[in-house]
Formats: sequence, structure tokens, C-alpha cells
Amino acid sequence: MTYERIIVEKDVEDERLLWIKLNYPERLNILHLKMLNEFHEALVEADKDDVVQALLVTGVGKAFSAGADVKELMKGDFEQGLRWMKAYWRVIEIIRETGKPVIAAVKGACVAGGHEIAMVCDLVVAGRSAKLGQPEILVGSTAMGVGVQLLPLIVGEKRAREMLFTGRLLSAEEAYRIGLVNRVVEDEKVEEETRNLATDIIDNASPQAFRVMKSGLKFWTDLAMLNMMIARDITSMVWASEEFRERCKDFLEKRKTKPRKFTGIMP
Repeated sequence: MTYERIIVEKDVEDERLLWIKLNYPERLNILHLKMLNEFHEALVEADKDDVVQALLVTGVGKAFSAGADVKELMKGDFEQGLRWMKAYWRVIEIIRETGKPVIAAVKGACVAGGHEIAMVCDLVVAGRSAKLGQPEILVGSTAMGVGVQLLPLIVGEKRAREMLFTGRLLSAEEAYRIGLVNRVVEDEKVEEETRNLATDIIDNASPQAFRVMKSGLKFWTDLAMLNMMIARDITSMVWASEEFRERCKDFLEKRKTKPRKFTGIMP
């Protein structure tokens, strides 16, 4: 099958391994509706393919993914925001539900929605160039694609609050220390290490036991996602707001955003 914004190819050394590569390198593999729909279609086909035993997700060029396409989001209205979130969550859900191992191979920017995709993969191999985090707050977005929901489970609440409220990005080594990635290697070794990790699982693990264990682990993250429909609606409202568009415009034009006042809730 031919795609415009992703590349799907069998591993050169082992046809049981399928690489799905986000392919928009000139804009750091940002996620837009067309890419998300193609990504979902490729994941469905891989899930059904009897030859494919493991899925390896990466980005073409210098980045894994810089997250959502803010140009696309800032031009849309509330309804378009809902459609974007639905397309995004279809990708998230099939990664979480497939009975095949899904491993992220990360180099360069892995932020915002891109970082959330890495988080929902079963395992993450990072190159030393990787920068990981949730900087959405800096452009006025919410990180509620699954970032707000999953980060506290993975790194603890206080670390999650700091990452989410400051938007600071972590090095690969920092991410490893707090449990966001499984292995850190030199950039030129990322594909090899990802391949070795996937092969170790599919050569030695029981597929039935893997599916059951993955389902059991998913139960804990499901609890964190009970608010997903509310998160979808609130985030779509935020994307349709003047404040979001103002901050996105400043970000895209590389201007410092004029601070707004933080407000309380008391009369």
C-alpha cells in the first residue's frame, strides 16, 4: 500500500519486523490529519498481517515527531478539533490494543503528541540525541492527548507536574533515569537495538502470555483515561480560543509571547 506521509517497510534482516516511519522530515514529522489517518491504516494492516510479529515505530530524518501540526489546529474550529482528536486516539488505541509488540525507536525531537505516541508503545529505545517531553503549555495547548493521563503513572505525579507545567524537555539519559525510555544507545545504534529487542521478545516470549500481560497492564492506564471524552471536548475548546491562536502565532513567528494573568476561582 502506498502512503504519502508514512513509510511502511519490512526490516531488511527479518521480515517478521515491520517498520512504520513518520515521513514529514522537513517539519520534524509533525502530526496532521492525513498522517494520522495513514498511520492508523498502516497499524490496522500490520495487526492483521500474519507474517508481521512486531511493529517498530520511528521517524524519518532528525526527529521522531514534534507533535501536532499547530498550523492545522489554529486554523480549525471546535468541530475540527474533535475530528483531529478522534483520528489521533484511533492511532493511540490500536498501539495499546494490538497483541504484537510495538517498540518506538527515537532520535531527536520526541515531544508533545509525538512523545505521547512513544509513551503508549510497549517499549522505547532512544538515541542520545533524543529530547523528550510535553511542551504544549508553552503554545497554550493541554497535553491531554494522553500526556496528562500517562505521565504521572510512568514518572510519578510531582515529576509529571514539573514536566507539564514548565514544558521542559529531557535528554535521553534523564528520560531513562525516570523510566520514560527503556534503553539509551548512540544514534547510529538505535535501529539495531530496536531490532534486537523486538527479536528477543518474538523469539522467546509466549504470544498468548504477552497478549494477556499487555491487556493487564492496559487496565492501569485505562483507569487514567476515564476522562478522555471530557479531555477531547475541553482541548478542542482550547484550540478554538483566542489565547491558543495568539501563542501559536508567536511560536511560529519565533516571538516571545506576552504574559497573561493567572486567575483564581474565588469571587
